[in-house]
Amino acid sequence: MQFSKFGEKFTKNSGILQLMDDLGNALNSEQPINMLGGGNPARIDKVNQTYWSVFKSLAEGDMGSMAIENIGNYSTPQGDAKFIAALVDFFNRHYDWGLTTDNIALTNGSQNAFFYLFNLFGGQFDDTKQGSIDKKILLPLAPEYVGYADAHVDGQHFIAVLPSIEFVQHQGEDGFFKYRVDFDTLENLAELHNGEIGAICCSRPTNPTGNVLTDDEMARLEAIAKRFDIPLIIDNAYGMPFPNIIYSQATLNWNEQIILCFSLSKIGLPGVRTGIVVANPQVVKAISSLNAIVNLAPTRFGAAIATPLLQDDRLKDLSDNHIRPFYQGQAKLAVQLLKQELGDLPSPYNNVMKIHKPEGAIFLWVWFKDLPITTVELYARLKAKGTLIIPSEHFFVGVDTDNFKHAHECIRLSIAQDDETLKKGIATIGEVVRAVYAKQ
Repeated sequence: MQFSKFGEKFTKNSGILQLMDDLGNALNSEQPINMLGGGNPARIDKVNQTYWSVFKSLAEGDMGSMAIENIGNYSTPQGDAKFIAALVDFFNRHYDWGLTTDNIALTNGSQNAFFYLFNLFGGQFDDTKQGSIDKKILLPLAPEYVGYADAHVDGQHFIAVLPSIEFVQHQGEDGFFKYRVDFDTLENLAELHNGEIGAICCSRPTNPTGNVLTDDEMARLEAIAKRFDIPLIIDNAYGMPFPNIIYSQATLNWNEQIILCFSLSKIGLPGVRTGIVVANPQVVKAISSLNAIVNLAPTRFGAAIATPLLQDDRLKDLSDNHIRPFYQGQAKLAVQLLKQELGDLPSPYNNVMKIHKPEGAIFLWVWFKDLPITTVELYARLKAKGTLIIPSEHFFVGVDTDNFKHAHECIRLSIAQDDETLKKGIATIGEVVRAVYAKQ
């Protein structure tokens, strides 16, 4: 049986397919797996209790009729009207953005939203002066989210800028680094490809590294987007105001130059597949049109759960006082465990491990300088010992990494697991990495 070019593209092996396959296989395995490789959020008791309370109320009294409405009927292609109205009120109440319901569209998860956005702003464009133009999505800071890589219908449409690496302290300790945007290279690249870039996109906090772009960096990115009259797309899946997994100082801004993408996944509801796009009305109409063709309408179950939590600010309280502190504590524990397992490597390897400064999200990004093998091979060895991580090669979307050794020396590990899983998984990482360096 032969597939079309579309079919061939979307059925081949990809980084996101490997990640989701490994996650599913691990969850269904009879063998114990130290699951440090997936993007599944933690199960936090207070958060789960709140969702269960709302879920039960949906089946009782007046809420029961609301549940039937949500489950038994389609929404419009734009998404559930009550949830959109609650989002408008929430954002205006907390940020005074002056949104209307014309500024918000829902999707079946943020991955769905990025598929739409990358194909709206990247790919083949008809230009009356130059004819057909193949426009790109500019990623200002690689590494970036692995799920972006294969989201285009036709070909690959990303260009990315490698980071400046700054060695920093974290909570008074050495052994950390931080990625910074190389604005000189970025601005030169934007100028070189003027007219060939459809949008700028970044995640904040960044998946995979936990890096939080500073307010100054965000302002400079917005200025570049305005100069070239293209949107700045911000992936806010881990950011403010929910789930608010950010430990550094940061401000959330929106205007019609910006497309903000949110999700209910990392607040603990990945299975409801609910993405939120805040944008100008033209973009919202385009997403609604795509929803009608691809999905008929977005799912409504996540909207039913989240609406009352937005209306009384319980979702913000959960994010600020339960979700963010949980991950901040797990990041601290994971750093301690990594230093315990790999902080005393003998010379000349005693300083080879560096950890990206934990500033947010649900991962740590660990760099093994001058690693004798690639992290794809390291991934295979760890997997054989029952510990899953994600190798760094997949995350350098839009970059030729053949001559960039750093792209083959890092791993992403999830901190969303319980303490015992972190301890066992990081102990295995320590054992395998020590063996790798010892055999050099």
